[in-house]
Amino acid sequence: MNPQVRHEIFSRLRARNPHPTTELEFSTPFELLVAVTLSAQATDKSVNAATRKLFPVAHTPRAILELGVDGLSRYIRTIGLYNSKARNIIATCGLLLEKHAGEVPTTRDALEALPGVGRKTANVVLNTAFGEPTIAVDTHIFRVANRTKLAPGKTPGAVEARLMRVVPGEFLKDAHHWLILLGRYVCKARKPDCPACPIADLCEYRNKTRTEA
Repeated sequence: MNPQVRHEIFSRLRARNPHPTTELEFSTPFELLVAVTLSAQATDKSVNAATRKLFPVAHTPRAILELGVDGLSRYIRTIGLYNSKARNIIATCGLLLEKHAGEVPTTRDALEALPGVGRKTANVVLNTAFGEPTIAVDTHIFRVANRTKLAPGKTPGAVEARLMRVVPGEFLKDAHHWLILLGRYVCKARKPDCPACPIADLCEYRNKTRTEA
């Protein structure tokens, strides 16, 4: 795929959605950090359902820390792996208060030093909360990048590195959201909706689906 095609792909995605953002509900960087931590192996819908009950009660590191693991677990038990996530979030709250004056750090190294925060979570927070041009490669972006041949790679890290090289600079800040939404709603895993895809004619996927008669 050449640079002109990549530029056209992102031009079309931007035209359809000029100001994309995450579907997770949050109002502060800390709330986003909690929501993204909860979203691992869970849907945004299930996370939002839990945080709509949690955040009105506790939405700061100190308030959530005071809930303790058991108290926090009661709000998030509908989410997969909630016990380990509760432990990580409580530990993170303690570190935020101890080392960062209760604020979410703005550097990758500091974010990844928090319990349960890996590269993908750090990228989401850096991009969505702080406007950094990062790309968090989840299953949707991994699939889209490989299926379309936009930025093929055998691992999420390889796809991220390639996307960071080939996505035109003017699109980098929002590329993460466009690709996730495309993968979630159009370029789906089992049956991509190619007839509804805005970049179907630019995509190099060989087994495109067709409109049923």
